[in-house]
Amino acid sequence: FWNSLAMEPASRITRLLGQLRPGLREKAVHAQAISSRAFSTRRPQLRQLPFSKVLIANRGEIAVRVARACHEEGLKTVGIYAEEDKGSLHVQRVNEALKVTSTKPGPIAPYLDVQSVVEAAKSSGAEAVHPGYGFLSESADFAAACEAAGIRFIGPRPETIALLGDKVKARELAMSSDVPVLKGSPFLGSWMAAREFLERENLPLPIIFKAAFGGGGRGMRLVRQDDELNEAFERCTSEAKTAFGDGSVFLEEFLDNARHIEVQVLADGQGGCAHLFERDCSVQLRNQKVVEVAPARIHPELRKRITECAVRLLLTCQYRGVGTVEFMVAGSLQDPDARFVFMEVNPRIQVEHTITEEATDVDIVKTQLGIAGGFTLEELGLSPGANLEASQLRGFAIQARVS
Repeated sequence: FWNSLAMEPASRITRLLGQLRPGLREKAVHAQAISSRAFSTRRPQLRQLPFSKVLIANRGEIAVRVARACHEEGLKTVGIYAEEDKGSLHVQRVNEALKVTSTKPGPIAPYLDVQSVVEAAKSSGAEAVHPGYGFLSESADFAAACEAAGIRFIGPRPETIALLGDKVKARELAMSSDVPVLKGSPFLGSWMAAREFLERENLPLPIIFKAAFGGGGRGMRLVRQDDELNEAFERCTSEAKTAFGDGSVFLEEFLDNARHIEVQVLADGQGGCAHLFERDCSVQLRNQKVVEVAPARIHPELRKRITECAVRLLLTCQYRGVGTVEFMVAGSLQDPDARFVFMEVNPRIQVEHTITEEATDVDIVKTQLGIAGGFTLEELGLSPGANLEASQLRGFAIQARVS
């Protein structure tokens, strides 16, 4: 069943999940009910944090999730909302909520307005800001603005976010950390420069153009034929400019039928770094994840090789916080010698963090709070084990998205 699930098109996922035996479905619901009642008992159990009020710079599910973790630790919470969201659930789940605005139109713009969000944090007396995912979570400018205002940013240092947000520099970091990468180019100024690079490096098609400052499956164009280079480059550049405000692109070799494996990593910024195993995110629709499984059904030796690379990479850049290191694996996950290559680092919490929490019994949001409070992984009870793992596995969990 699991092999079928991983390789099937997204359109068949619902039918495949429906093939689970009724008894198994009932056990899964029962297990979820038990787990939901036990959130507050998960590791880490935090001691007194050096901050007591957190502004959550987000909305929706992740804002509710962060608010719950904060309340369980006795922290006061401040929410933000655009006018269109004043009746949303996340506004009801915080101790106080402030409206944010922007000079730009649209309901999303206020959440992206650094000045407005930082002013909300200052006026509320919040001592820390949790960015959630999306919006400003990967903005080095926002992290720096928080620090300049004397507010803790619950995430990596601004310079780390800037480094990992530049996909070309992130590749260079991976290579300096002895982490395998795909063959790829520096920034490309034109499609002719791309062709010259392919000829000079003797790199065959297919290749893929990528936005240098992109992510989330956007800003990518696959090229299988030589006559597609021009259009693919122009479309990728245009999409990158629109989506990320920067049209810089580069190219990489493309692996057909590769598996998408991401490693959940915790780092305290004080020399401690460990992982919470991996997630298999291979089922995708238009480069967007549809089904994620934690952990992956993977050969132990292949897991060891991949997770060691993930931890080593984040140690090299003195990472602080939780993050996800993404890889592509060519061939079978049951092959201990399968080739794998680094893709990118997401320097924030992920949408799918909840299935890793189910599989490991570690509260990832509370781990973020503890690290932001200056605690080491050892002090949080999350010291790396023999294979650099911060916890043992206790089962499998699946997340399926409605797209």
